[in-house]
Amino acid sequence: MSVVGCGTKVFDAAPVRGTWRRLDTPDDVLALMDTTAEGVVACVADAGATFLAPIFDELTAVVCLSGTPLSHIGIVSREYQVPCLMAAELDGTSPADGDEVEVDCSGTDGIVRRV
Repeated sequence: MSVVGCGTKVFDAAPVRGTWRRLDTPDDVLALMDTTAEGVVACVADAGATFLAPIFDELTAVVCLSGTPLSHIGIVSREYQVPCLMAAELDGTSPADGDEVEVDCSGTDGIVRRV
């Protein structure tokens, strides 16, 4: 496994694995609702992205490229106990949709690894 990013973890959680999926618009979420969001590690840019609400309970983890643990996504992830990284910085080889990744919130910082 190789580290592809890190960020501020919202709460302590054991490492989880899932399929990377970049979600930029409500239409992206609607497409997942037609199938399933189970096993998905959602990557979003906006810490206030409320469009994840219909699928939050199915997500394996969330990686947000902005915000803090007190942002909307951080608060909701804590309530649903979905591991979450905020203000995540991805390296130049960030995962592509469909890549298997691990989100590890067990250490001091949150880590994203490509499996």
